[in-house]
Formats: sequence, structure tokens, C-alpha cells
Amino acid sequence: MKKHAIVAACLLAATPALAQSLSEKSGLNTLVGASPSTADFVKEAAVSDMFEIQSSQLASERGDDATKTFAKQMITDHQKTSGEMKGMVQGGKVQAGLPTELDGTHQGKLDKLKGLQGADFTKQYHSDQVKAHKDAVDLFQRYAKGGDNADLKAWAGKTEPALAHHLQMAQDLDKSGAASR
Repeated sequence: MKKHAIVAACLLAATPALAQSLSEKSGLNTLVGASPSTADFVKEAAVSDMFEIQSSQLASERGDDATKTFAKQMITDHQKTSGEMKGMVQGGKVQAGLPTELDGTHQGKLDKLKGLQGADFTKQYHSDQVKAHKDAVDLFQRYAKGGDNADLKAWAGKTEPALAHHLQMAQDLDKSGAASR
């Protein structure tokens, strides 16, 4: 009986943390405009950066000239933001774990890109970039407004305009690519 009580107590204690992660993962936080937890923000931002870097490395090899130029800027900019966030975590300003690999969703997108060539690759990369940057802008805006770590909240607010610029660039790239297809 004691084991059941202990298990129940542990589950109840873990429920808020699980609910926050589930709310962020399911998109519920986005729908209601809720700020992600610090752990969720760090995980989502790090995975987003990893996907941007890895997909853009492919695009810098396989894309047309405009796509290659965009991809090279994404690699540079997202390596910078990854380094900044890693520095805050390793420096102790932010208490959160950094993922070391893509989550299943992003890995699936990367695998799909790896299987494409030519116009099919370019079209998918452009589409992925627009979606990824919309998600990143939303994530950073929500954390900047309501995050619970002051240093990370300030960094999110400082970084979001660059992500919004990336989104505009990706949308312009996608439009120019659609016009030439």
C-alpha cells in the first residue's frame, strides 16, 4: 500500500511539469499564447537551431544560388544563437538541459529532405524554413513576454527580431522559388 501512495504522490508532483511539456509539445500553449517553461523553451529553441543548421547545410550543397545564400546565413546565425544559449546554460544562468539530437519530428523532416534533389528539395526546404521560423518567432515572443528566467527572457526578446527577419527572408525566398517553378 505504501508503494502505491508513493507512486501516486510522485505522479501528482510530476503532473505540472508533464502538463507544461505536453502543452508545449501539443501546440496548446501556442494556441492560447502561454509562455513555455524554461526547460521547454530551451529544448524547443535548441532543437530548432539544430534543425536549421543541419537542413541548411544540406541546402548549401543542393539548393539554387538564392537558396545557398540563404542557407549559409541560417547556418551562421543559428550557430551563433546556439552558442549564446549554450553559454547561458553552461554558465549557470539557465537551469535546463540541452538536447544533443533532433526530436522525432525534426529528424523526420531532415530525413525527408535528405531523400530529395533538385526542385523537390528546394520547394521542401523553403516550406520547412517558413514553418520553422514561424514557430521560432512565436516561441521566442511567448517566452520574452512571460518567461520565468530573467536572463533567458531578455535574450529571447533580443533574438526574436532576427528570427522575424529570417521568417521574412524565408517567405520571400519561397515566393521567388514558387514564381520560377
